[in-house]
Amino acid sequence: GKAMKAAIDKAREEGDTLGGIFEVVARGLPAGLGDYTQWDRKLDGRIAQAMMSIPAIKGVELGLGFRAARLSGKHVHDPIAYCPPQAPRPDGGFTRGGNSAGGLEGGVTNAMPLVVRCAMKPISTLMKAEADTERSDVCAAPAASVAGENFLAFLLAQTFLEKFGGDSLAEIRRNYQGYLAQISRPLGK
Repeated sequence: GKAMKAAIDKAREEGDTLGGIFEVVARGLPAGLGDYTQWDRKLDGRIAQAMMSIPAIKGVELGLGFRAARLSGKHVHDPIAYCPPQAPRPDGGFTRGGNSAGGLEGGVTNAMPLVVRCAMKPISTLMKAEADTERSDVCAAPAASVAGENFLAFLLAQTFLEKFGGDSLAEIRRNYQGYLAQISRPLGK
């Protein structure tokens, strides 16, 4: 935080602007939000569209994102493992050793934390330029991160309702709890 504030102060003194990268993480999502069959309903595409609609956002990555392109498969893939009932998961179940995919695979959530990063370009208005200037922030990335959090929360709520929706909160809760009970049953039961 201190280094970031120092860089912003320096840019302000020089009449310059800065871009930045912010990260939004959503935890506690169930596996299965989104769609793996329809291109326009895949959650990763919908997230990218929402985040790219924030002014000056020029890149969106999920999980390892662009870094994954520079790694081999053995360093990117998150193997699925079975955890027998024991601490810290008394119910047991399937788990993963990492979260390279950022909580999304094939357009749907996989119950790992959803990790979204956005790259924002520097603001175009420079205070040193010989032009009329009304006002310019030095770095809008902190404000954009608030917008990103809200866009993601709204989109996840929308996706949640698409999967578990109903006519009342009680019906939505029943649908969600029924789904959780169904996916937590041991195979074959």
